[in-house]
Amino acid sequence: MAGYYVLKKSKNDQFYFLLKAGNHEIILNSEMYTTKSAAENGIASVQTNSPLDERYDRKDSTAGQPYFNLKAANHQVIGTSEMYSSAGARETGIESVKTNGPTTDIRDETL
Repeated sequence: MAGYYVLKKSKNDQFYFLLKAGNHEIILNSEMYTTKSAAENGIASVQTNSPLDERYDRKDSTAGQPYFNLKAANHQVIGTSEMYSSAGARETGIESVKTNGPTTDIRDETL
């Protein structure tokens, strides 16, 4: 089963999206956007940038947990992963975003 995006609206009227793998697990969280169209542009940026390894910024939290940010060509963060238990698990997460990111399946839950 292929991955998909879920476009959502927060309680404070901001927009964001989640990239979910085929098993419905969240693999990438977006930043908050002030407009729906900006969030849609964020999805388009993930679709473009997710296959490119150089767009992944591998990091460790202050607690030492591995995670990653997906960045656009202009170095802006367009999505952040969950915290992982190991660097190997983080790499598996990156591979999942590379595989599922280009999907055009967008589920709009803002209505």
